[in-house]
Amino acid sequence: MEIEEDVVIVGAGIAGLATALALKRVGVQALVLEKSDTLRATGAALTLSQNAWLALDALGVGNKLSSVYPPFQKGFVTSVTTGAVREFTFTGIEKGVTGPRTLHRCTLLETLAQELLVDTIRFSSKLCSIKTLKNGGSSVAVLSLEDGSIIKAKVVIGCDGVHSVVAQWLGLTTPIHSGRFAVRGIAVYPQGHGLKHEVQQFLRGGTRAGLATLNDKELYWFVLYGSTPNRDEGTRNESPELMQKKLLESISNFPEVYLDVVRHCDLQTLTWSPLMLRVPWDFMFKHLSTENITLAGDAMHPMTPDLGQGACAALEDAIVLGRHIGNSFIQNGRVLPGEVLERYVKERRWRVAGLITVSYLSGWFQQEGSTWYMKFLRDKVFYIFLYFFMANVIYYNCGKLPCFVVH
Repeated sequence: MEIEEDVVIVGAGIAGLATALALKRVGVQALVLEKSDTLRATGAALTLSQNAWLALDALGVGNKLSSVYPPFQKGFVTSVTTGAVREFTFTGIEKGVTGPRTLHRCTLLETLAQELLVDTIRFSSKLCSIKTLKNGGSSVAVLSLEDGSIIKAKVVIGCDGVHSVVAQWLGLTTPIHSGRFAVRGIAVYPQGHGLKHEVQQFLRGGTRAGLATLNDKELYWFVLYGSTPNRDEGTRNESPELMQKKLLESISNFPEVYLDVVRHCDLQTLTWSPLMLRVPWDFMFKHLSTENITLAGDAMHPMTPDLGQGACAALEDAIVLGRHIGNSFIQNGRVLPGEVLERYVKERRWRVAGLITVSYLSGWFQQEGSTWYMKFLRDKVFYIFLYFFMANVIYYNCGKLPCFVVH
């Protein structure tokens, strides 16, 4: 089977669905290819800062989510070794800025998907290869799928995650292992957990753990830790029960309140994965687009979760792409990729390169060991001077979508 499409988006994750919705808002219909047979719920919860909520407002879905998930006003960082507690606030960094909100990942995906036309997402469609053909003065991308289907597209947007087929085709190197792993899950308390609506983090040596309330019965929790090469590569393939047991053993000296959260984990939500990132210099100097193919989300800029900006940056990508493609479509009556994708990459390149760098440094300052000089850097430099600088990097307005009028 061979079909032709104006815009094809590879991957129905946050970046893919948000980009499809942004394009719909500006009058461009896209086809989304998803290799799974349903929406992917991996990654039980995520935290979105104000830059992401500005993007969701531009997509027209912000109110549907913000009414369910209230913002955090403050958080606490506790040294497990000394018992010292440092309080930090999320408000007051810039006028009018509200704190981040933690929400179920599946809720965000479903909210975005519900805004799309029924036939927008094509499930069980795994991309195998890409090639380009000249069609007169322009190029056409030819996508070959695992089921034998061939799709010809004027524009292809790779939103297919860290191990992106589209990114490999563009010549980007494989993202590197940061040297740290993350364990994440959702704890469920049927009778209520009784904790305040706050973010809490716990530090001990090279391990950082945290929790954030989702509602009065659910908590999102995570543990970030360093690892020697290959020591934990097989852990994520073990049963959730064994993963939970090993984790509890490794953090047995953490406060009981946190251990109790891990014990209450819904094991279906438990994930154990390496933290990957694209090195900024590779990202800054490689081609991130061709005449009609580009990237968005983790396919473009995988980063560590220390600023909580992976999903936020993906939502920014969607609005910027939608704005540039929409302006071209409104002015010309059709999609003319060429300079449009080049302008998109130019706008995003330095923004996300900065996020990757600052996120990595944030994790390094907060988590790298317990020697006296690292404690000094963390307590006297990072939290006092650098925290607010890094926080200001987050607060960014990606703009609005152009208004598409149906005549």
